[in-house]
Amino acid sequence: MSTTICFDFGNTRLKAAVFEQDQLKEIIILPDDNRSTIEEVVEKYKPQFTILSSVVNHQSVVEDVLSSTTNFHKLSHLTKLPFSTPVGKPETIGADRLALCAAAVYLFPNKNNLAIGLGTCITYNFINNQNQFLGGSISPGLEMRFKSMNDYTAKLPLVKMEWNFPLIGYDTKTNLLSGVAWGMAKEIDGIIDAYAEKYGNFNVQLTGGDTLHFAPLLKNQIFADPQLIFKGLYAICEFNR
Repeated sequence: MSTTICFDFGNTRLKAAVFEQDQLKEIIILPDDNRSTIEEVVEKYKPQFTILSSVVNHQSVVEDVLSSTTNFHKLSHLTKLPFSTPVGKPETIGADRLALCAAAVYLFPNKNNLAIGLGTCITYNFINNQNQFLGGSISPGLEMRFKSMNDYTAKLPLVKMEWNFPLIGYDTKTNLLSGVAWGMAKEIDGIIDAYAEKYGNFNVQLTGGDTLHFAPLLKNQIFADPQLIFKGLYAICEFNR
């Protein structure tokens, strides 16, 4: 039974997913990208295959360790993908967005798909029924919205998300909570509606750490999977074997 580890280095945290065959068995939160941390993961799980999606300036030792001990693939615009990227500058597409598109194509091939990633930023990624990634849009994510209101005002505090917020805020904190959460939910619904007007029926995938909290706030029907990016990375790894 082969083991594959998919590494996802995002702006907020470093994570990895362990697959046995095509089954996701475990999610790992990495404290850092030091050599000892990566070597410990490799030693514990002994993967035959690894893939790295990174949108940060990670240490070069990460790739050194993985390439010397496993069949390693670094996700980039040069990667062979199960979809095409007929956009102006394919080399500028984030690795995380490529992984989301791969997951959408793997789950719903030859369909119109809108894959939405909730992270430091919200990314909207549209793949048409010819498996072409046409692009999409990017907007501020949850923490960025809270931080920007604190940074650019004199008196608004920095708050952390609490999911038992009211619709109508009764103090500064609950006003911020309601504004950010409902603002994001209505933005997501609005963009889904705009795509629906143009393309009719299509599949919507929502992923990211806050997926299960946001899904109930949306009026549109979606496929919610917090681990979608890892499933996309695994699909790309298999496609390149």
